[in-house]
Amino acid sequence: MTKKGPRFPSPELLQAARNRDARIVHLTHNDLDAAGADAIHHMKYGKVFTIWCSVGKFTHALKAIAALPGNGDTLSISDLGYCRDADASLKTAVKNDWNVEWRDHHKWTDEEKAAAEAHTSLLHIDETTCATGVVARDLMPGDSTAAEIARVVCDYDLWKHEDPRSKVLGQVCSLKNNQNQIRDLLAEGKFTNTFVETEFARISHEREECIQKSIRHTTIHAGHYKIAFAPLYGYPSETAHAIRDEMATDVEVIVSDKGRFSIRSVPPISHLIARNFGGGGHPPAAGGSFPFTSWDRFRFKLTKSSKHFKDLVAVAETIAADTPSK
Repeated sequence: MTKKGPRFPSPELLQAARNRDARIVHLTHNDLDAAGADAIHHMKYGKVFTIWCSVGKFTHALKAIAALPGNGDTLSISDLGYCRDADASLKTAVKNDWNVEWRDHHKWTDEEKAAAEAHTSLLHIDETTCATGVVARDLMPGDSTAAEIARVVCDYDLWKHEDPRSKVLGQVCSLKNNQNQIRDLLAEGKFTNTFVETEFARISHEREECIQKSIRHTTIHAGHYKIAFAPLYGYPSETAHAIRDEMATDVEVIVSDKGRFSIRSVPPISHLIARNFGGGGHPPAAGGSFPFTSWDRFRFKLTKSSKHFKDLVAVAETIAADTPSK
């Protein structure tokens, strides 16, 4: 039997959402891009009820929030792509008197766009920028502070790495429970403070130890693509890029002991692979989940390997076979 993790959204969170005094409920991801998008929501509206949500739990979160009384308030979704059963949840939200707005920058199919547009007052998808960029253009067009926040956030989220501030903020925000503090900092139009500097210094040492530990347990599957699988000890993006630099891989899959994984790729296929495992994201970076049983978890902790790795390799081979050669 698969061991279930903590319920999300928790009953306490749902009760707080039900009793909210904010007219805006912001359902967003849990990284720097989400923090930037939430900062601009706070700059625009002042009072916002924010729900940080992983990609893997988005389906459940959207369904749960949609079932609450909307009271004419706005459910603003950002930095989360179309998910399983989204159409049904959006229908429920409209029925329960929610005004739904959805802003995103991930890959959507035409069918997904049409399904969402039927039940939202606004659907804005722009793959050329980060979610913060989409939110800034919609909510605070022409505002120089919002534009600067979007520029710094996009530098990290779109892997430009031209602004050193973005790396610091991105890594501090990657740790659980830091999103609120980074959001508040950005909402003030600031990009650093004592907390950020101290936290980043602590993280830098810890990050290198985590990356090296992951690299020691990395396994390679060579086929059309050279795919690396490594256990997650923290910092999935940085770990993936370190593996790529050291092992010249095409695809890096960083796996948690619960089966959730982050995937990075040189060819633009991460989102296509992730969709086969209940997830999604960008062509160069996405996330999904392996259906780990209790035995799978035990074996992965012990051996840092899983039978499900071959399933992902098979999906990648299928995608490669279906991709026209240039």
